Amino acid sequence: MTQRTPALAHLAAAYGIATEFWDWQGRHTEVPDETVVAVLAALGVDVSGDFADRELDRAQEREWRRTLPPVLVIAGGESATLPMHVAPGDDVSAQLVTEEGAEHQLAVGGGKPEEREVDGVTVRRLLLEVPSDLPLGWHEVVVQAGGQGARMPLVVTPPRLGLPPGLAAEGAQGWGLMTQLYAMRSSSSWGIGDLADLGDAGAWAAGLGADFVLVNPLHAAEPVGEMEPSPYLPTSRRFVNPIYLRVEDVPEVGYLSAAQRQLLEWHADDAQRYLDLDTLERDPVWAAKEAALRLVHAQPRSLRRARAFEAYVEREGQGLVDFATWCAISQEHGTWWREWPQELQDARGEAVEAYRQEHEAEVDFHCWLQWVLDEQLARVQRDLLDTGMSLGVISDLAVGVHPDGADAWGLGDALARGVTVGAPADQYNQLGQDWSQPPWRPDKLAELGYAPYREMVRAALRDSGGLRVDHVIGLFRLWWIPEGAEPFQGTYVRYDHEAMIGILLLEAHRAGAVVIGEDLGTVEPWVRDYLRERGVMGTSILWFERDWEGDGRLLDPEDYRELCLATVTTHDLPPTAGYLEGVHVDLRSRLGLLDRPLEEEMAEEARSRDEVLTDLRRRGLLGEDADVTEQVQALHAFLTRTPAKLLGVSVSDLTGDTRVINQPGTDEEYPNWRVPLAGPDGKPVLLEEWVTWRSARRLARTVDTSGQDEGQPLPDAAEGARTKRTD
Repeated sequence: MTQRTPALAHLAAAYGIATEFWDWQGRHTEVPDETVVAVLAALGVDVSGDFADRELDRAQEREWRRTLPPVLVIAGGESATLPMHVAPGDDVSAQLVTEEGAEHQLAVGGGKPEEREVDGVTVRRLLLEVPSDLPLGWHEVVVQAGGQGARMPLVVTPPRLGLPPGLAAEGAQGWGLMTQLYAMRSSSSWGIGDLADLGDAGAWAAGLGADFVLVNPLHAAEPVGEMEPSPYLPTSRRFVNPIYLRVEDVPEVGYLSAAQRQLLEWHADDAQRYLDLDTLERDPVWAAKEAALRLVHAQPRSLRRARAFEAYVEREGQGLVDFATWCAISQEHGTWWREWPQELQDARGEAVEAYRQEHEAEVDFHCWLQWVLDEQLARVQRDLLDTGMSLGVISDLAVGVHPDGADAWGLGDALARGVTVGAPADQYNQLGQDWSQPPWRPDKLAELGYAPYREMVRAALRDSGGLRVDHVIGLFRLWWIPEGAEPFQGTYVRYDHEAMIGILLLEAHRAGAVVIGEDLGTVEPWVRDYLRERGVMGTSILWFERDWEGDGRLLDPEDYRELCLATVTTHDLPPTAGYLEGVHVDLRSRLGLLDRPLEEEMAEEARSRDEVLTDLRRRGLLGEDADVTEQVQALHAFLTRTPAKLLGVSVSDLTGDTRVINQPGTDEEYPNWRVPLAGPDGKPVLLEEWVTWRSARRLARTVDTSGQDEGQPLPDAAEGARTKRTD
């Protein structure tokens, strides 16, 4: 065991590594030295032997070795000073060039400059005055000192993200669908829900007054072999999974010959035979769809279409080329890039460039897939806005990526090696969780001017009216676990949350989008306050909304947060009908996940559910003999009495589904993320079926407080809820 020294403690502090924390039970916990040493190593800091003092000196002097910091991120309207390090006596000039090309001279602040000896040379620190009236955007500071030049990105972000006009008014409230798109299928989709299905479901909801459709992460998965079923463990967060394409909607299908069209239909029939199964089969579906897409890709393009594709590739730049190259190499060597030939493991190496040129057609195919995805996503968003939705699609951003995926290969040391992301022990996972994902390196992100993070966020927002950020607390701190250690043996590493949140808000502001942070679980109290002040919505799940700082009572609806997305359920819980029936307790018992007897767990769950239902009865939202369907409706009617700006209704609740989508703490023990949308009888149900159901329409109208569709009589619970909101 490494003996903790003052140098080790100071190094940990310099790199934002926690050496202590308070656990979920309020106990003060010391982080083992082995953990601190391993996390420092993942950040490129070697503290073996007597190197700790040397590394500490380097850490304390690193900013003095730079003419300018790597990046500066500030909120609009704020004045700031920018440190610049030069030799005494150097002639200095500094200017700021805005994104639009305007130039501003930067003045050196008053006061006596600080000096320090670094490597035997005297270095002087000057402070440049940054104007407070800069426009929002990505600007650049350019300095000349002693004949040497230096440049630095300066990012000006919104102090607060405003709400769109339809939601900004006092008392305004919008609602929308929440769906796992792959599970929400139609008879026209190829065994997996696709973007055309997303558009059709959204159009149905828009007709009932909906403002958005919140969809699971559509991030890219493996292009060959077994496709990872979890949308929260993608191979890339910047690009999209082509399994969501509707093949027939690609314009070049029109150029297919009769024989080729017949072959495409054969592929479609092959994929659609999986619609009747009780579990989703991504691999054979993608095999059929990929074969059809290769047929379409080989067709000629009009000059207009060819130029549009070229423009897309140019816009996406090296990131797209890297992703497409990774896909091409994966076709030959598999998707685990750390098992590729050594010379192909370096994304910037000469061997990779040679491979790219040799396999130009395959790289082009994967670039083309992303282009047609971009087109179909944009079309869905345009169509939903045209139907009257105020937001349209709300995308979902996963917390991380697969360690052997395209991002882990292409982003290089921007992601930390030798550690994974997870969560410390809590009341639901008392040994902690390991999500097997490499985290961003805070130091490398800064050195790169946050460019990889910006491009990821920008891509997620491109065709969206909003972005849900999974585990938004990860923009403040993440739980790093050294490889080979247990999840509870990790520690927190802090990020520059002002930069991370600020850049997120800048890109959302430019996209005209809202941001929803998934802020459930263990959260430092000040973090929710900070997010609210910056205009980031929180997430409120009805079952968990209690006065946790007081007596633990259920929150009254008027005590809910205004700036939040309020829902009854989420993808880590069963659909509401299943939750009311306790199916999750039965499942956890069968899987051996309970830490107390089944009877005790069932009794506690029943007590908690009955407490909520009793409260609904007291408020006149639920009758004494109400069945499960009426209970689901009353729970959603309760949400309309809250001030929450957004209300979400799971498509699974619209169909009366009861099956669990994802059971945390399991892998192959349960078919997580492979359960198709079903009806109350547990049998798969297709989109064109459930949109005709009166029960689905009734539940949707329960949460619509806009006054639309007044010609139809409302259920009693919804009528009461609407009266409450109008008053």
